[in-house]
Amino acid sequence: MTFDFDRVIDRRAVPGSKWSKYPPDVLPLWVADMDFASPPAVVEALRERVEHGVFGYGYKLEVSPLHEVFAERLAKRYGWRVPLEAILPIPGVIPGFNVAGRVFTVPGNGIVLQTPLYPPILRIPGNLGLRLDEAPLARDADGRYRVDVDAVDRAVKPDTRMFLLCNPHNPVGRAFTRAELGGLAERCLRHGLGIVSDEIHGDLVYTGHEHVPIASLDADLARRTITLMAPSKSFNQPGLKCALAIIPDPELRARFTAGLGDLVPSVNILGYVAALAAYRDGGDWLDALLRYLEGTRDAVVEIVRRDLPGVSITAPEATYLAWLDCRGAGPAAADPYTFFLERAKVALNDGATFGPGGAGFARLNFGAPRARVLAGLERMRAALVSSAG
Repeated sequence: MTFDFDRVIDRRAVPGSKWSKYPPDVLPLWVADMDFASPPAVVEALRERVEHGVFGYGYKLEVSPLHEVFAERLAKRYGWRVPLEAILPIPGVIPGFNVAGRVFTVPGNGIVLQTPLYPPILRIPGNLGLRLDEAPLARDADGRYRVDVDAVDRAVKPDTRMFLLCNPHNPVGRAFTRAELGGLAERCLRHGLGIVSDEIHGDLVYTGHEHVPIASLDADLARRTITLMAPSKSFNQPGLKCALAIIPDPELRARFTAGLGDLVPSVNILGYVAALAAYRDGGDWLDALLRYLEGTRDAVVEIVRRDLPGVSITAPEATYLAWLDCRGAGPAAADPYTFFLERAKVALNDGATFGPGGAGFARLNFGAPRARVLAGLERMRAALVSSAG
């Protein structure tokens, strides 16, 4: 089967944050939400479920067909075998890492985060009354980020209790290597930290790189790790609110389940249907998507380096997000988000919202028909050139 990722879909015709936030003359290349239709298998499964017409309560934490399909997927893709009861469907990765924070910490404790970082993760310290123990990613001369285990050591205080990993990393696009993850694991074990691993972009890794779930490295590590995955980025269904927490240790799993309580409900029944269909029948679509995204990524990197004066980029190893260093881009340097919004009519994500190390950067979402992405880059080029003149 072939899939048409060049098809332009009018998203303004339906409610949705990506296309509703800005005026019609603005091209939105911001929030991590692709402009592609979900896999046909997902759409068909949802259609059949809707036509059934009865929308009663769905699964909560009981073992279900989704557990079986997902466990098989973990074993096949990563060689990571987990019991079915270790898999907990939850309505989103963001609720998952906030509940996990309550499992590992109490107010006043520290949490180690690697900055710059996805804004909802940066909000965890404020949500839970924790201290941010910052361990910045190292950045080489060529712009490539890497894990700095010494920064982790420096960040940990006597009452630091948790390390939250974002891998693949949002916004810098790294798929951390097995060696990097091993170094982080060793530090977390040495300091007695609980680990929460946001791996929502784990399916979206490009040629020459791999996704390694950190909990798959070692049984002792797995016993202190809560891993969070979801079909939402891979199969473009974030609005359906279904994710999975993988918690092999029974005691840790019981604490997490208790933390869910009545605050975090069971997954939406349509989210469950979509997740099952995506993981069971969406493999060919995902393979085709990755090939398409990789082609777009390569085009973005080439155009940014050739045509956007003062903007630099390192090719993302994963995700469909490009992290643009605009600090040398003349009038765009101080506030690239506002510059490109006002002068190019292109909406990006403001790098400053990603915390320390984000000022002067912008994040561009290239998960869209390639012509749309290229049109956005042309607008940005024209804005930079006209401003320089």
